[in-house]
Amino acid sequence: MARLFLGLGSNLGAREQLLKKAIDMMEEKLGPIKAQSAFYETEAWGFQSEHTFLNACVLVETSLPARECLQQTQDIEKELGRSHKTENGLYQDRTIDIDILFYDNEIIDDVDLKVPHPLMHLRRFVMEPLVEIAADFQHPILHKTCEQILNSLT
Repeated sequence: MARLFLGLGSNLGAREQLLKKAIDMMEEKLGPIKAQSAFYETEAWGFQSEHTFLNACVLVETSLPARECLQQTQDIEKELGRSHKTENGLYQDRTIDIDILFYDNEIIDDVDLKVPHPLMHLRRFVMEPLVEIAADFQHPILHKTCEQILNSLT
């Protein structure tokens, strides 16, 4: 079984209900939820929006390979009304966003799957809820714990 750490966010619609539904669907499709952070209200990152986000992190115990986890999370996003980034890569408001943050200590560098998430260490809205459930987990590339990464953010 692998430890799959996921980050979730929503800034459109019934945000809390969407996050809860996504977490329920993760448990059905990926495996048991072993830890879940509180929901954090945050400003948009990477684009301007009048809508604030709710963000959270979960730890799932899964028997699925990382690529299948990606497919399942994308399916959940679609089921919950997610439209993906525009073709030019700009961020936009969304009903749900699910990112794979860590898949055990694996390092994956494929075109469509990068683990650990390449921007997570720059995002307080990811690191705060992640520290709540995995403060001592060590980033396999940066060789710092999640708590150390959070403390380095200004």
